[in-house]
Amino acid sequence: MDFNLSEEQRSIQEMVRKFVEREILPVIEELDREEEFPYPIVNKMAELRLFGLGFPEEYDGVGGDALSYAIAVEELSRGSPGIAINLVLQCLVSSVLYRFASEAQKREWLPPLLRGEILGSFGLTEANAGSDAGATQTTAIPRGDDWVINGTKQFITNGGTDLSKVVIVTAVTGRKEGEREISNIIVPRGAPGYTVGRKYSKLGWHLSDTRELIFEDCRVPRSNTLGEEGSGFRQFLASLDGGRIGLAAVSLGLAQAAFEEALKYAKARVQFGQPIAKFQAIQLKLAEMATRVELSRLILYKTAWMKDSGIPFTREAAMAKLFASETSKYCADQALQVHGGYGFMNEYAVSRFWRDVKANEIAEGTSEIQRLIIARQLGC
Repeated sequence: MDFNLSEEQRSIQEMVRKFVEREILPVIEELDREEEFPYPIVNKMAELRLFGLGFPEEYDGVGGDALSYAIAVEELSRGSPGIAINLVLQCLVSSVLYRFASEAQKREWLPPLLRGEILGSFGLTEANAGSDAGATQTTAIPRGDDWVINGTKQFITNGGTDLSKVVIVTAVTGRKEGEREISNIIVPRGAPGYTVGRKYSKLGWHLSDTRELIFEDCRVPRSNTLGEEGSGFRQFLASLDGGRIGLAAVSLGLAQAAFEEALKYAKARVQFGQPIAKFQAIQLKLAEMATRVELSRLILYKTAWMKDSGIPFTREAAMAKLFASETSKYCADQALQVHGGYGFMNEYAVSRFWRDVKANEIAEGTSEIQRLIIARQLGC
């Protein structure tokens, strides 16, 4: 068993780490206060071809594997989870298209998405369809050669930026044997009846755009359906496994950053005549943080390896997302505690970590849902 990264993976890690140190860390506090979408940084991510990681060159991707992608997300999140989540959501949209779209749909949408020229979003969550995604209320009714879509999606990432040009919408498209059929439908920006709603004011993840998307008699061709009608539920469940690798990587990057800040501060902060890192109470916190970060990295990298190897990874993806997200919360909380009163001040990075971290336990399935998935995979 070889735990060494390949030369290509190390190169990606170094490239993204330098990008974070050069382009994100010097400006992150100001950007976080402004709560504006970071167009210059996203454009530079596109120049680095990060949005094409893990996708074939045939569609203007850059190749690479799931582990390379996880490493890139992890490094981005060390700078800002709000920036890293933009890559995760873009990859989710591209993955759904790559796996289930027709060849014509792939040729139309994948190249600009993978080049980072446009952003896509995934319209799944609704007011009454969060963890219970099958409770989707949005409907798509056939009218000749078109779908007429009605419904409202909420908490949609990348739905309202100037670069946002397409959303994949889950909608009820009919019934079969008394059961509702759910389909995924490609809806381009500018489709009649498609309105971008209000921007949410969020606790954290200030550098990601989160909106309502409203569909009122929105008309798109029925040829915009992904795969067979009625296969949408199966499609998004299959895609969420990969999305959980992304969220685990976001969590790992934040946990690593919180640990590093706590360690640096503990070595510099002097109380009672010595650095607080000399006190056992602080040492125990740092040791626990370091251990949880390392274990999170192991389960995440194993899960990415399983995906690359074609091994089913539903259980491991849930474990990675669960453990890494709860580790990031622990590390953010303990890093703030190590900083004491200074950690409560916005001028210190750990206060931003503490605001950002809670979303990690919610997005791509809550911790409670991850535990249910794991239990079902155990045969319970």
